[in-house]
Amino acid sequence: MSNSLSHRRLFSQSLAALTLVALAACLSGCASMSDTISPAFADPAKYDLYDCKQLEPERKGLAARTAELQGLMRKAETGVAGPVVAEMAYRNDYIALRGQSKLADEAWEKNRCQESKPEARPAPVPPSIAPAPTAKGRSKSSRAAN
Repeated sequence: MSNSLSHRRLFSQSLAALTLVALAACLSGCASMSDTISPAFADPAKYDLYDCKQLEPERKGLAARTAELQGLMRKAETGVAGPVVAEMAYRNDYIALRGQSKLADEAWEKNRCQESKPEARPAPVPPSIAPAPTAKGRSKSSRAAN
C-alpha cells in the first residue's frame, strides 16, 4: 500500500513539473508573437487612399503615441507588479499602434513620399513703442476738447 502511495506522489509531482514546463514554453512563445501578429490588429486598407500630406502627420502622431506608450510601460515596470500592469494596461494598444505604424510606413514608401521641409515663418513684428489710447487712458487735453 505504501508503494502505491509513493507512486501516486511521484506521478503528481512529475505532472506538476511537466505542467510548469509546458506553461513556461507557452508564455515564452507569447513574448515573440507581438512582432509577427502586430499587423493583425490594424486595418490593412486604412492608408491605401492617403496621400503624402495626410500620411506625414499620421506617421508623426503614431510615432509620438508609440513613444508615449513605451514610456508608460517602462514606468509601470518599476513597480512591484509592474510587468503585469504594463502587459495588461498597455500591451494591446502598443501592438495595435505598431501595426498601424507599419502599414502607414508601407503606404509612405509605396507613394514615394518625402519628408516636407519645415515652413519658414516670417520674423515677428515688434510691437509699436507708443501704446494705443484707451477709454480710461485719455489725457486731460482730449477730455477738454470734448
